[in-house]
Amino acid sequence: MNNQQEHERGIILSFVISVRQDRYLELLAKPERRKAITESLAHFKYLDMRHAVLIPPRQQHAADIFQLLRLKGATETCYALSEDSELDGKEIPLSEALKEVVGCGMGTFLSCLAGRLAYFEDEDGRWILERRAEK
Repeated sequence: MNNQQEHERGIILSFVISVRQDRYLELLAKPERRKAITESLAHFKYLDMRHAVLIPPRQQHAADIFQLLRLKGATETCYALSEDSELDGKEIPLSEALKEVVGCGMGTFLSCLAGRLAYFEDEDGRWILERRAEK
């Protein structure tokens, strides 16, 4: 499994509700169907809210979110699954990705640690997504 697949599987299996996981993995596996997923991210209804923390309004700036993610163990780079075709499918510096994404309302997952830590933004809000390692 390559890095892109690892991040995408991690996003879907960790942060999307279970009834949608198989379908989303199937669509992502077919490049011609990927757009069906990325277009749905603007008003994404399938976030698993058990692992999502809404970012407080006073911390909803790229620099603040960067610090929150770094404190939780994020590395310098992230992987983007995004409605924005310029970002989608790319691994880029986290700080740069946040500057591009925060406040744009474009549905975007930024996977920091595959299946464990991510940022998600859509037109409805901004969240830190986190799954702790199972004991």
